Amino acid sequence: MNPSPRAVDRRSALRAGAGAAIAGALTAGCSDDRDGHRPAGSPTPPSASAAAAAHPQAPRPAPAPRSFPGQPVQISSGPPGRPQVALTFHGQGDPKIATTLLGEAEKAGARVTVLAVGTWLDEQPAMARRILDGGHELGNHTLHHTDISAMDESEAYAEITGCADRLRRLTGSIGTWFRPSRTQYATPLVQKLARRAGYPHVLSYDVDSLDFTSPGASAVTRNVTGQIRNGSVVSLHFGYADTVAALPVLLAELERRRLRAVTTTELLT
Repeated sequence: MNPSPRAVDRRSALRAGAGAAIAGALTAGCSDDRDGHRPAGSPTPPSASAAAAAHPQAPRPAPAPRSFPGQPVQISSGPPGRPQVALTFHGQGDPKIATTLLGEAEKAGARVTVLAVGTWLDEQPAMARRILDGGHELGNHTLHHTDISAMDESEAYAEITGCADRLRRLTGSIGTWFRPSRTQYATPLVQKLARRAGYPHVLSYDVDSLDFTSPGASAVTRNVTGQIRNGSVVSLHFGYADTVAALPVLLAELERRRLRAVTTTELLT
């Protein structure tokens, strides 16, 4: 079945936007700030940023983890009865690429879930608030992103709580979700430790984009669109140019299929 002219036009526009997004992610922009002409002696009005600095408002704490009755401890997909999916990103890598991906999602009206690595938050603390301010969801992807399944109990627990501590310090919450590192599924021990740390569920996924293998943007798109369905949770990554190029096309295909990209919490609510 051929897509409608409207879908084609939108995908073309999004592809064009992707090219500009990649260029923007890899280059630093500059601004040209010039004051307008004012009569001599006129007082300079205070800027909006100066007014905000004079009366700062503390950001609201981020949402805390929730328990979803009827759901297993390890969740890999949501209810199949609604046309919604969750795009989940492993939070690590170049912050310019991360910001570009968030912007592309926002332009399409999509909201995503970011599982951040604790050491990445140490290096890029502003990204925590950028994610939340965009209407997205922020969670825990361990402190160092090493193989948590191979660790003993104390090491694995430190990986979970180390990232949770950073999230709490930056956002007031340990994050809404925990996802184990270097594995799709958490072992029973890791599930137990996640619950001890305050996460009622462990977040897995049922669709793997394989974008971390850098297979090319078209392959990333095919990997997702060939498997995605109502309720799917998709695994994607910050830090890869293929993902930046693939995301606008993927979002256009979701729109064509009438699938909404929502946060994982919304998917399960």
